[in-house]
Amino acid sequence: MTYQTLPAQPRAILFDLDGTLADTAPDLAAAVNRLQSDRGLAPTPYSVLRPTASAGARGMIGAAFGLTPDDAGYEALRLEWFDNYQAAMAVHSTLFGGVLELLSGLNDYGVAWGIVTNKPARFTDPLIPQIGLAHAGCIVSGDTTGHAKPHPAPLLEGARRLGIDADQCWYVGDDPRDIEAGRAAGMVTVACAWGYCGSIDPSTWGADYLLDTPQELLELVYATRSSAEPKALLA
Repeated sequence: MTYQTLPAQPRAILFDLDGTLADTAPDLAAAVNRLQSDRGLAPTPYSVLRPTASAGARGMIGAAFGLTPDDAGYEALRLEWFDNYQAAMAVHSTLFGGVLELLSGLNDYGVAWGIVTNKPARFTDPLIPQIGLAHAGCIVSGDTTGHAKPHPAPLLEGARRLGIDADQCWYVGDDPRDIEAGRAAGMVTVACAWGYCGSIDPSTWGADYLLDTPQELLELVYATRSSAEPKALLA
């Protein structure tokens, strides 16, 4: 572990949703396992599906059926998976431990926060209130701007909605596309190792910071305010 130079204090932090603020993998996995059961197939083990959750339908269907978006039959499965998920999207989904304390701490520090996700508004609009995030300063869904991450447009839209310049914002996510989008938007980027993270080591993503817990993120924000050394910054 090595220490890095502290960034400027953020005026806002934008978060990915699935695998960053919320553990939604159980309901995402249930939706794809229903596809399998309806076809007389055995369910894919949850341990296989969970790491793919941040990739949504592409990840889940890829893991369960071995199909890519270019394959025949993928699109029909994707649309059916959407219907399954919409019917039961908040059965087991919950916030990660420490997230409520993180968001409360940001409010105490006067740091705005919002959500920028690739999840379509069809799902984010009903889900976010059910998992306790209705007080987000902004919600930008995957179809809000016409672009999805890793394009920076959704992040820039989040900053615009908060009324804060992008270079005064941080972006936090658990997927390489999150870090790519944050860098393209000119934001400080934080990879959250508490999320799903997929099969690629997050230390290789090029994030400015890689943190293990929501508490470490709050400590980092505090350090920018106090000029104290943060307790845990992973290079």
